[in-house]
Amino acid sequence: MKVFSTVWLALAILLAASGNPLMGQGSAAKAEGAKYVGVKMCGMCHRGEKRGSQLEIWKASGHAQAYQVLGTDRAKEVAAKAGVEGDPQESDQCLTCHVTAFGVDPSMLGAKFAREDGVQCEACHGPGSLYKRRKTMQDREAAVEAGLVIPDEKTCTGCHNEKSPTFKGFDFKAYFDKIAHPRPGQGG
Repeated sequence: MKVFSTVWLALAILLAASGNPLMGQGSAAKAEGAKYVGVKMCGMCHRGEKRGSQLEIWKASGHAQAYQVLGTDRAKEVAAKAGVEGDPQESDQCLTCHVTAFGVDPSMLGAKFAREDGVQCEACHGPGSLYKRRKTMQDREAAVEAGLVIPDEKTCTGCHNEKSPTFKGFDFKAYFDKIAHPRPGQGG
């Protein structure tokens, strides 16, 4: 069992160094110096009907509960069957896909960032400190240049894959449609 845990720790470190699926597909390297600001910061502008209820859509999703679900009895059973020793909410094997920015240097986490918020906006869109300003966000090209990631299937399948002990298949279009949160009049 100790070897199994060591292998998972090594995998987690490798993911952190080479583009952890919940680290915005390498955008941290693209936007050097970017920090994860957390869903509380993103939600300040991305809430309400005028903005397509983006924050509300996230709150109603499984992504918002991804960390909390690790504390359930069911998660503990699944984790034990997968060889996880101890608390899934403390396991690198689980946290790599259940929290945003797992494994990054703590200096990359802003003051309002909380791993307890689960799979947050920046898991898909990259660390937001450099693109969070309204002026930047109003210009998609400028936002992308500042590190905004436009997620694709690869973004999702970094975690939604056969390595997950609960994987039952993944239909990108169907699942993407469940979490789609375009601004009104701007499409997907």
